[in-house]
Amino acid sequence: MKVLFIGGSGNISTPVSKLVVEKGMDLYHLNRGTRKVEIDGVKVIKGDINDQAAVAAALKGHEWDVVVNWIAFTKEDIQRDYELFKDSCKQYIFISSASAYQKPLTHPIITESTPLANPYWQYSRDKIACEDTLNMLYREKDFPMTIVRPSLTYDTVIPVAIGSWDDYTIIDRMKKGKPVIIHGDGSSLWTITHARDFAVGFVGLMQHQQALGQAFHITSDELLTWNQIYEAVANAAGVELNAVHIASDFISAEAKKIDWCDLGGDFMLGNLLGDKGVSTIFDNTKIKTFVPEFNATITFKKGIKETVEWFEADPARMVIKEENNRFMDAIIEAYQK
Repeated sequence: MKVLFIGGSGNISTPVSKLVVEKGMDLYHLNRGTRKVEIDGVKVIKGDINDQAAVAAALKGHEWDVVVNWIAFTKEDIQRDYELFKDSCKQYIFISSASAYQKPLTHPIITESTPLANPYWQYSRDKIACEDTLNMLYREKDFPMTIVRPSLTYDTVIPVAIGSWDDYTIIDRMKKGKPVIIHGDGSSLWTITHARDFAVGFVGLMQHQQALGQAFHITSDELLTWNQIYEAVANAAGVELNAVHIASDFISAEAKKIDWCDLGGDFMLGNLLGDKGVSTIFDNTKIKTFVPEFNATITFKKGIKETVEWFEADPARMVIKEENNRFMDAIIEAYQK
């Protein structure tokens, strides 16, 4: 099987790439070569997907069994990919987002037929527009697409709601005994999925003859409260959790006043009210039916310990974003007032 990943060296796509190579597939990455991630067995085509003419020239003569775009965010990205691959791929997989599911939910169990509607987060609305475009291309142009909706999936990131992502800030803050924010009372339910588990379900969909025209989410079945999630992160850091519980509405309103940090503005409105502030319970029947070997086995307690150890294995990874600390301090100060 000949496979092209647009991107392919990110938090989720790296474990998927490794599994694809392990299974003996012929994997190419199309990227700009800016990330220092080398995966044995992967052939690299250097290029910027946004430069359509240059990419078309670089890919000329190639035929693909599967094309996966890990970095498509707008319907214009989808239309560009259609023009690039309509005659040269047997399956196009789009990475959408489980945040596209209806907020607030009208039914607590999320299946692939749960409506897509998110009035809080532009990121999610853009993913919905991508899906709408793909469905139209599938119906009207017979474009062989599959949609995958990851939820909060991690390997080389710290998957908390506020304070860190690809940086070490929240771990450093915990180790210094500083308070960390948990939205709400911390009792809402959430699902966090390890990227190695996700990879099993994802690779099982590649060139699956019944997956065309279908949408899937791929998540763990482990349900945790946000209190349990932050406790697991603190345990992985080797410290006691010092938590401050603050309502999502309050956090979102205060964040809107902050324009000096990526966490400010409307980001928390989408991040919390449009996503993590709502209990999510995913029904994984569909992915398990199509890919029987999929079964998430890595508990968050085990996985987050591995992730913290990965950060601490190289001081260059232990980046502390002081603007994130300032953001958390500002929200806590406003709340205490």
